[in-house]
Amino acid sequence: MTANISIGTDSHGKDVLVDVEELLATRLLVQGNSGSGKSHLLRRLLEESAAMVQQVVIDPEGDFVTLADAYGHVVIDAGDYNERDIVRMAGRIREHRASVVLSLDALELEAQMKCAATFLSTLFDAPRDHWYPALVVVDEAQMFAPVAAGDVSDEARRLSLAAMTNLMCRGRKRGLAGVIATQRLAKLAKNVAAEASNFLMGRTFLDIDMARAADLLGMERRQAEQIRDLERGRFLGLGPAIARRPVSVKIGAVQTGTRGGSHKLMPPPVAVAEDFQELLFARGQEDGPPPSPPRADPPPRPAEDIMRQLADAPQAKPAAPQLDFGENEPVVIAVLEDIVADMGDAAPGVAALYQDFGVRCRMKGLKTAPIDLPAFRRRFAMAQAGMADADDPRWRDALRAAEPVPEDMLAPFLLIARAAMEGRPCPDDHALARAYGTSSPGRVRRLIDYMEKLGVIVARTDFGGRRSIGVPGLGLSTAAAEG
Repeated sequence: MTANISIGTDSHGKDVLVDVEELLATRLLVQGNSGSGKSHLLRRLLEESAAMVQQVVIDPEGDFVTLADAYGHVVIDAGDYNERDIVRMAGRIREHRASVVLSLDALELEAQMKCAATFLSTLFDAPRDHWYPALVVVDEAQMFAPVAAGDVSDEARRLSLAAMTNLMCRGRKRGLAGVIATQRLAKLAKNVAAEASNFLMGRTFLDIDMARAADLLGMERRQAEQIRDLERGRFLGLGPAIARRPVSVKIGAVQTGTRGGSHKLMPPPVAVAEDFQELLFARGQEDGPPPSPPRADPPPRPAEDIMRQLADAPQAKPAAPQLDFGENEPVVIAVLEDIVADMGDAAPGVAALYQDFGVRCRMKGLKTAPIDLPAFRRRFAMAQAGMADADDPRWRDALRAAEPVPEDMLAPFLLIARAAMEGRPCPDDHALARAYGTSSPGRVRRLIDYMEKLGVIVARTDFGGRRSIGVPGLGLSTAAAEG
């Protein structure tokens, strides 16, 4: 199953779709000179996917804070908080799956780099239970992953580059999908850019940037000239989440804008030179009224208020399913069975599976997933053993026998229990490994040994090397089979 969004149209007027689930696994690099429509593209991507996935925006210019008004993002003005506050809030963000915009425009460049490094590192180091899928959008990425230190200290560059490298190279396993945008590919560290598998290339003029863009798009150097001729708002897209061959995309309209809007032409006032000279060089009136005091900025919000908003964010979302409980359960059963059928030999994390579960439920008419993450873990383990219907009386004895079993071992135990109940051969190591989320035969052997020590199974191997497993809680045993 895919969750596609439209980012614009191709040269024939057909929608160009981005597969958000594929994007989470393969990351995205956006490149374009100033004025090419790069920020507009990011805004379109964020708006279209806001209801599908958690979003974290690193915003050095404060352009994306307006997402809060229309889509409920929490805005964190980094200039109002210290490092400890940033760490605490970043931890809360992963825990509560809140979409946020970290606005860095009040900070100097070096402070922006250190703040972003602290924030991204905390997201990266979150506990495993908080590894929910999230799009992490970094605008002006060349500032945070520069090729050379430039005007900032080596320490700031090292911290920022390490955080960006972790995001792009190792973030996928932690649910973090990097979407980075840059004005100059030549100024972006190569080990950061190289980890993206999807590309959207906008207008650029310098030969070195065109050459790198052409290499990433798989184009010949002589074809790179078309990158120079791209109009504003048009990009060349390529990648598993976009298209298998380069496609020209005209980015679609957006619902929100920047705080300042776009600058338009404004003719100067009509006046003769003598009038301007008098206005500019006139002496000040010493006895005139004193100038008005500068307008005071609003006081910064306490960090506790921001964290309280993050904690309340999940409750603020509309959580009422459109269907009643009696209609929810068939949807849950069908979605769980579909996920197990589509999973194959893959072993994604529970957080990613739960995100997939929520998307599939919405596709079937529910506003939100009707069960929480702990309940999903148990129901998914049952579904792996073919017990997706939790109310089926056939599974009551097996669930009762499974009570001493740790949560992560529930799926392989129920697989064994069902085989024993139906008199079928013992599941082989491959089936048990798939249910346990591993590919290691050694881990399967340790799993069986541990469950034997718990007293929930008894494993026997005959002289022919065939294994059978008894379940004392059921008083039954599987048939013998090759392990």
